[in-house]
Amino acid sequence: MTQPPSPLTHQPPHPTQPPHADHVAAFRRFNRYFTRRIGVLDDHYLGQNRPLGEARLLFEIAGSPHGVALRELRARLGLDAGYLSRMAKTLQAQGLVTLAPDPRDNRLRTVTLTPAGRAEVAEQDLRSDALVTGLLGGLTPAQRDRLTDSLATARRLLRLASITVTVVDGASPDARACLDGYAAEIDERFPEGFDPSDLLRPEEVSGEAGAFLVAYEEGTPVGCGALRRLSPGVGEIRHVWVTRAARRLGLARRILGGLEREAVARGLDVVRLDTHATLTEAQAMYRACGYREIPAYADHVYASHWFEKRLAEGARRADPPRYGGS
Repeated sequence: MTQPPSPLTHQPPHPTQPPHADHVAAFRRFNRYFTRRIGVLDDHYLGQNRPLGEARLLFEIAGSPHGVALRELRARLGLDAGYLSRMAKTLQAQGLVTLAPDPRDNRLRTVTLTPAGRAEVAEQDLRSDALVTGLLGGLTPAQRDRLTDSLATARRLLRLASITVTVVDGASPDARACLDGYAAEIDERFPEGFDPSDLLRPEEVSGEAGAFLVAYEEGTPVGCGALRRLSPGVGEIRHVWVTRAARRLGLARRILGGLEREAVARGLDVVRLDTHATLTEAQAMYRACGYREIPAYADHVYASHWFEKRLAEGARRADPPRYGGS
C-alpha cells in the first residue's frame, strides 16, 4: 500500500468555510484545561516515572501482543522517526520492550513488550481508570450520560476532520485497493453478485476525462469515489464507497462533495449517478445531498435508481480546486 500523495498533489478544497476564530479559541481552551486536568504536562504521567510520550508508546505497543513495526507506529502516532527510535531505545534499556527485525521484512524493526512492560501498562490502565472515575464522580448519572454522548460526538467529528480526501491516479495501488474493497462488498450485497469488469478503467477517471478520489485516515485508504465525463457538460459519479470502520462519520458525503467540486473544475454543469435497489442508504444520502430521481440515462445492469444534480451557478463561478491540504 502506498503512502498518500504529498501536500503538493491536487486536492479538492475543504467542504466548509474556514473556522471562525471563536471556534478555534474554544477548542484551544478545552485543550488547555483537559491536558492540565489529566496531567499531560507532568514528567511523571499518572504518577509513573515517565512522561506521556513514553506511556502512550507502551500503550500502543500493548495493542499488538506479537509486536508491531516501528514504521507502523510512526504512521499511527505521527512521530518523527528519530524521536520514535530514541523513545524505543530508552524503553528497551529499561527492560520494557524488545527490538528485533520484522520476521516478514528484515528491513523493518519490530517492537514487543516484555513481561515488565506488560506489567507497567496494566498499572497504567488501573491508574487511568482511577483518574477518570474520580473526574466522573462529581457528576450525576444523567450528566455522565451527556458527557459520554458528547465525547462520542467529538471523537467522530475529530476523526472526520483528520481524514484527507485526495485526487490520485486511477491506476495507483490505493485506488485499485479501494475498488477491490468496493467490489468485494457489493458482490456480497447484490443478490446477483457483481462482475469487477463493471469498474471504471483508470483512463476514464484521469485528467480531463475525470478524477478518482481516495480518503486517507492516518495514511490508510478508507474510502473512494470516481467521476467521469459522460458528454459535454455532463459527468457521472461512480464507486462512492467507505470502509465499514470509517462509516457513520459523514465521510461518504464529503467524498461526494469533492467529486462535485471536481466536476465544477472540469466545466460540468450536471452530475448523474445510479444505484442498486439494495443500497437504500446510498439512495437516502443522494436525496439528502440534493439529487433528484430521473428516468434511466443509461443501460446499466446493476442500476434500478437514477439520479441527477445540477451544480449551482455560484459553484460554477467558484475558484478551482486549490493545492495543499484538504
